[in-house]
Amino acid sequence: MRGALARIATAVTAMVALSFVVPLGLLNGQMARDRAVTAAERQAASLVPVLTVTRDPAALTAALGSVPAGAGERMALHLPAGEALGSPHAPAADLAAARRSGRTSTVAAPGGTVLLRPVLLEAGTLAVIEVYVPGEELSRGVARSWSILALVALALILVSVAMADRLATRVVRATERLVHAVTGVAAGDLGARVEPHGPAELRAAGEAFNHMADRLAGLLAAEREAGADLSHRLRTPLTALRVNIDGLAAHPGDPGRLEQSRDALERLETAIDDIIAAARRPEGTAGAAAAGCDAAEVVRGRLRFWSALAEDQGRGWELAGADGPVPVPVPAAELGAVVDALLGNIFRHTPHGTAFRLAVHRGRNSAGLLFGDAGPGIADVEEALRRGVSGAGSTGLGLDIARRLAESTGGSLRAGTSPLGGAQIELWLRTAPKPASRRAARRAGRG
Repeated sequence: MRGALARIATAVTAMVALSFVVPLGLLNGQMARDRAVTAAERQAASLVPVLTVTRDPAALTAALGSVPAGAGERMALHLPAGEALGSPHAPAADLAAARRSGRTSTVAAPGGTVLLRPVLLEAGTLAVIEVYVPGEELSRGVARSWSILALVALALILVSVAMADRLATRVVRATERLVHAVTGVAAGDLGARVEPHGPAELRAAGEAFNHMADRLAGLLAAEREAGADLSHRLRTPLTALRVNIDGLAAHPGDPGRLEQSRDALERLETAIDDIIAAARRPEGTAGAAAAGCDAAEVVRGRLRFWSALAEDQGRGWELAGADGPVPVPVPAAELGAVVDALLGNIFRHTPHGTAFRLAVHRGRNSAGLLFGDAGPGIADVEEALRRGVSGAGSTGLGLDIARRLAESTGGSLRAGTSPLGGAQIELWLRTAPKPASRRAARRAGRG
């Protein structure tokens, strides 16, 4: 690219330089010729007063010697009688033509040009003043001016090429950085970025690439997190299956245990099908039917499953506030997964026989699900709320899944101490938009 830009700059600048160098050179040559001829005319005019005063050859010869052209033997005086004084150079035919026309003219002569000026004397006779201008006088300074113009044109071309090369260097470097960053991302380095440099178009391309790379990294991170969240849903049916298998080991012939195990396997299969469907569903196609659900109905349905496990493990439990509808703006499947995750934490992280309580609270602008247990509690609440961190040997995703669901509605997730003495997780889902502040309301009123 640098070579191409240099060649283009050279061609364009050369054409521009020639477009003014050639006319200036020709004009300078014409001016040098006119200057020499004008000087010859002045010297010829200086003899006119002498011719009007005297015709004495001696006086006229002295007058010729006083003129620079005459002193240099480049001037002659042709009298009416045909006598010539000085150093004639004009051909006879051109001299006769000048006498006939009576006008000043220039004619070619060997090695230069001759100026012929007729002078009218008394009695209608004509004398002709001849001034010879050699060729070097006609082109004096022309070669020097052509050299100067050529140097100026060359300097313009060099400056143009240097500026084009500097621009090309900026463009090439910016392009190379962009190519390096693109190659890095293509090779798997999602942290590769480019600092926008160069022309405005390349800076815009660099900024667009950085935005694309950020978006790509975000999508991949979101995909990994979504995969982890979907996989986390398998923990609930796996937990149920493990409990039933433990029960079968203790009571091999119990038909109820066999039926529960079959139900657990069916739930596991259903959960896997749901995960596959969710993983293959394009983004933004959840559908209008998944816009909201009844939190109380979801909680009652999930407790019907967990109550069987609680009975097997000797856990006392209580459900409060789920008698009436509690609409929330989240899909039933996602809310059910969160309820399973939080109840599953109780079953996994507390000993058998530990009681738990689930309360559903319906407020004016929000709805809350409060999960409390009588277990040992949470030693470090902030650490437990960090994604992927668990102090009890689990994945550490359950609380983060619940937190993100709450925050998607404008709500929050809180952790503290339950009235039963153990841990309490509060999931608050916002059911109405936040009221505008007074300042915002005043601005809206003024608008």
